[in-house]
Amino acid sequence: MHLITSIEQLENLYQPPASTSLEKEVTRLNPVYRRWIEQSPFFALASTGRQGLDCSPRGDVKGELLQIIDDQTLAIPDRRGNNRIDTLRNIVEDPRVGLLFMIPGINECLRVNGKAQLTTNPQWTTKFEMNGKLPTCVILVTIEAVYFQCARALMRSDFWNPNLFLTQGQVPTAGEMTKAASPTFDAISYDQTLLSRQKKTLY
Repeated sequence: MHLITSIEQLENLYQPPASTSLEKEVTRLNPVYRRWIEQSPFFALASTGRQGLDCSPRGDVKGELLQIIDDQTLAIPDRRGNNRIDTLRNIVEDPRVGLLFMIPGINECLRVNGKAQLTTNPQWTTKFEMNGKLPTCVILVTIEAVYFQCARALMRSDFWNPNLFLTQGQVPTAGEMTKAASPTFDAISYDQTLLSRQKKTLY
């Protein structure tokens, strides 16, 4: 009886959004939104396909995360990862993507919605050479909507408060999480070599 099953029900629960919440959305990058993205070293990339939803972290040295080609186009290198290529599979099947950009120490986030395609054209991959290595492909995003998300979520979580940062021993390790899904996995050996292996295979 308490399930919300219609848009009308949903809208009746909330006050209309403030005009600024609607006015801040634009269909292309303006100079201010462009400056914001240029300062970001990290974003989460959401996609969907036949296998379901996916949201993957994307991070790099500031200035290397992506290139803004014009006010409606982003070029993003697909840096080395675990080769599951969940996001890339989704993009091939359904080009719709959502990107959420974050900047360390800043409570606002910036959201970009659009459509993506993948390319291996050297015209694009060579733009992102790092340590002599090229990305396997580049994600080209055509922007359809861009707006900033207010600070309340990160303020409530006190996300950037260093006094709340956890140490490695306070959360499960990568090896422990893998072993939880695959009981015969050697978590101890995996964790002992993980950091050095990651540093060697960033690009």
